Amino acid sequence: MSGRNRVSANGIRSALTNDASCPKERAKKSTFIAYFFWMLGGFFGAHHLYLGRIDHAIIWATTLGGYFGIGCFRDIWRIPTYVKDANEDPNYMEIWKIIVRQNKKPQFSTARFVGSLATGHLWGELFRCAIPEDEIYGMNLKPLLYLVPGVVALGVWVVGNIGREQGSIWLPLLTAYIMYPLLYYIGDESTWLNIVAVVVALVFDTFCKEWKLKPRKKPSVARSLVAYTISVIIFWTLFSSYFYFNATLTDSEGEEIKVTEAVKHFFTSPIWLDLKDTLKTTWEQAKHQGFWATWRQLVDLSDPRGEINAYRVLDLSTTASESEITTRWRTLSKEHHPDKVKGDEEEKRFAQDKFMEIQQAYEILSRKKNRRQRKNRRAG
Repeated sequence: MSGRNRVSANGIRSALTNDASCPKERAKKSTFIAYFFWMLGGFFGAHHLYLGRIDHAIIWATTLGGYFGIGCFRDIWRIPTYVKDANEDPNYMEIWKIIVRQNKKPQFSTARFVGSLATGHLWGELFRCAIPEDEIYGMNLKPLLYLVPGVVALGVWVVGNIGREQGSIWLPLLTAYIMYPLLYYIGDESTWLNIVAVVVALVFDTFCKEWKLKPRKKPSVARSLVAYTISVIIFWTLFSSYFYFNATLTDSEGEEIKVTEAVKHFFTSPIWLDLKDTLKTTWEQAKHQGFWATWRQLVDLSDPRGEINAYRVLDLSTTASESEITTRWRTLSKEHHPDKVKGDEEEKRFAQDKFMEIQQAYEILSRKKNRRQRKNRRAG
């Protein structure tokens, strides 16, 4: 480690003294509001944005809540600490100063290390997958793959600079590019990216991280929102590029098809054309009969009471009379009675299920008959 990164005891004492003497005129942050923002948009770092932790918010927004919700869930019990940090609570600051005096550099944190590794890997993998494999308007964009190690180092560095810790990006960046030739020996890009992320995270944690001793300058709300918005736009642009240019799905024959091609052909497929005609017919019907009348018809077609299915089970039309329903129920009950089955356990189980299905269908149609009778009595 260079002398510039080495923290001396006098330097720590001086920085902490300056920190203690700084005026604290910022508006206090509320734990309640922080939790409110967590509930409102925790997956996208809304609570961190409120607390002025812009780098933390960006990580959450580009990893869907700290690697698909894990970090967001952890914030449930971490938010009070973040609020104390944002408010520079005297008790919190005193404890932090004691920790700094006892440790020349931040101690190893499993959560931070795993977070930096996961973020570096995710950002690098997304950037790699987002680069079009084919030429776009005659341009070959594959040389952009040389930026992948830099993106991995950037992800590790951003996580390493969250809160009251910091570190230089240059050594992780150099390490990532030194490992680039390893790709030609490994061959598999995903495996190589995993190794790069692990090594870069170890290098940053071992040689780069230090205490953020100087009083932090809080960026303005507008500046934070601009940085956050740009980061989110870049993230979703990369994701859209991957989905549009490179994403594939596998058909029943094991062949890969571009998702964009599959989507294009979906809109000419029979299933979509039938659905489109149904929606168009429903819309025309709603315009002529009214929304609520059409809605009631749709509810009836969804078979909420199971009556349409009951007619199907008994193999009857929906216009069958009560005597036809009773006769059919008795015939099927005798035919599928479990006591008549002499086969193995699987056949007996099938007969039992079929018998119960017939009884349930008859009960449903019996309730329909009772409702009709009650309705006729009230009308009379």
